[in-house]
Amino acid sequence: MANRASRILCDALAAMAAGFPLLVLAQQPAAKEAPRITVLYDAFGRTGGMKQDWGYAAFIEYAGKRILFDSGNDPAILASNVKASHIDLSKLDFVIMSHRHGDHMGGLAYVLRVNPGMKIYAPKEGFGIYGGDLPSTFYRRDTTLAPEQRYYGGSPPEILRFGSAWPTGKFQLVDANTEIAPAVHLVTLVSDKPGTLEMRELSLAIDTADGLVLVVGCSHPGIDRIVQTATALNSHVRLIIGGFHLVISSDREIADAVTALHDRFKVDYVAPGHCTGEPAFAAFRRAFGDRYIYAGLGTSVPVAGLKR
Repeated sequence: MANRASRILCDALAAMAAGFPLLVLAQQPAAKEAPRITVLYDAFGRTGGMKQDWGYAAFIEYAGKRILFDSGNDPAILASNVKASHIDLSKLDFVIMSHRHGDHMGGLAYVLRVNPGMKIYAPKEGFGIYGGDLPSTFYRRDTTLAPEQRYYGGSPPEILRFGSAWPTGKFQLVDANTEIAPAVHLVTLVSDKPGTLEMRELSLAIDTADGLVLVVGCSHPGIDRIVQTATALNSHVRLIIGGFHLVISSDREIADAVTALHDRFKVDYVAPGHCTGEPAFAAFRRAFGDRYIYAGLGTSVPVAGLKR
């Protein structure tokens, strides 16, 4: 109990020192299992012994489940930050990898070292880094060739299976919106943006009694598209935390994203991090006021109990 109280106080002082409004919470019992999201990897924040680096990872505790969302950029830094946070990754229920960029998956080697049998949800892509499979009908055939000139001698297996960068990883590949635990869903979208065209990305949606809590990795398909898709589960979005991918966006694009979340979807709270970008941090803070939650490295954000 003392450790939890100290942790909450440190988060509050860090937020105030950084010039952010203090989040007011409803009364809750001081229980270790209180639902919360702890930022384990990011490039900003008052670290308290944790190391900043470009990338993202978050530890989620909800309804008895312990979830790691992404694994940051560097295994050694993730290991150090996990130790500083007093979190035991050997007791995870599962891992979610949002997409295939190195700053989100680089720490997976450490996760597999401490928890080798862990189920890992990852996007399904034809030749994806997390593994995959394709029907052998994906390639054209020519029966006039001699068998030695044909793939598999002209008799390929029905399904071709491809390896991953982590052969020991127990990956469950996802290509459709899926409920992976009671009230815990994966939202999957494909990016249509230049630079990440056709890349599939997973976001986590938790349907709480207070509304939907969304954890996003990089929002490559667009934060507005992710929210729009997630609202099929619950039209009331309580909290969005993670990277909104506005780090190189123009002021106009940032303003459009702020308007979408604040006015169109009427999101209660935002806790932007990672690739959201400094100008976007400022824009969301101006728009949301005391409903903007500082979520720097090491911060724990409550999943439930946010004041209405």
